[in-house]
Amino acid sequence: MNTFWPKIKENPIFAILLAILLAVLAVGLIFWARNLNKQNYYIGKNPQADRTIAISGEGKVTAIPDIASVTLGMDNTSMDIQVAQKKNSDAINALITQLKALGIAEQDIQTASYNIYPQYDYSNNTQIIKGYTVSQSVSVKVRQTAKVSNVLKIAGDLKLNQVGGLSFEVDQPEFYQQQAREKALQNAKDKAQALADVMGVKLGKVISFSESSNNYAPYPIYSDKSLGIGGGGTAPSVAPGSQDIIIDATIVYELD
Repeated sequence: MNTFWPKIKENPIFAILLAILLAVLAVGLIFWARNLNKQNYYIGKNPQADRTIAISGEGKVTAIPDIASVTLGMDNTSMDIQVAQKKNSDAINALITQLKALGIAEQDIQTASYNIYPQYDYSNNTQIIKGYTVSQSVSVKVRQTAKVSNVLKIAGDLKLNQVGGLSFEVDQPEFYQQQAREKALQNAKDKAQALADVMGVKLGKVISFSESSNNYAPYPIYSDKSLGIGGGGTAPSVAPGSQDIIIDATIVYELD
């Protein structure tokens, strides 16, 4: 015969303690089940997405390049290395002198390369040296693009046979990038507001922002078919064109 329950009835204090114990166990089981449910929910499962909206905008600013870069040089071949070196040195020294006279700063004229290598004739499985080629070039940065034509004319007058790498760039692109960024953000904001109005929701705070940039540099445009290399030619006309600086911005808004 089970005498447990009659003892509880006879001892009210024991009954109260037992009730408290059962209540504590019940609460503990509830918290354990809740924690277990959270673990099962988050392990291997993506968290619930917030009420957000992501919108992209574009901002574009057109800038006129104000710096030009070009590489000018000379190479020649002689049986005597010293003769070839002297001919190159005379040409490059004359080039630097005339560039400085044109107003090109010394720090904007830099030696780009200097090479000496032999030239051979091959006959009957025999190589016979026919001379030594000396090649020398300098890179020139022109901070007044209107002077580019004169720089190229100097190269022609000195009969330089290495002219290339002409390019234009914007000296301080950060100024234009900030303008493009502001336009991109305003464009994204306007699009987000228009979409929110259609959906019947309100835009909340910005919770994230990202951007990428694309700068499209122009190729130089020559009005002459040649640069007048060989001397006696007129200065070729070169146009720097324009450069598009583009910022793509993405903004993520909370929805109220």
